[in-house]
Amino acid sequence: MEQYTLDTAMLRLKEITETLEKNECDLDLSMKLYEEGVRLISFCSHTLNDCKQRIAELSTLENGAQDDEAL
Repeated sequence: MEQYTLDTAMLRLKEITETLEKNECDLDLSMKLYEEGVRLISFCSHTLNDCKQRIAELSTLENGAQDDEAL
């Protein structure tokens, strides 16, 4: 798979969705686009989960620092 950022993956997903919604593709192309979309969704999901985890870790560190300042 190409190197994607979250933004480029989301844009590609939008393109795939629009193409599939037009119902102008043959079955082979539709399946290829669908498979690419599934991979992109997985990539986006993992990327967002990683960000969520990093935010939680940073929030924990920040709260710990605030607790230390209160002492």
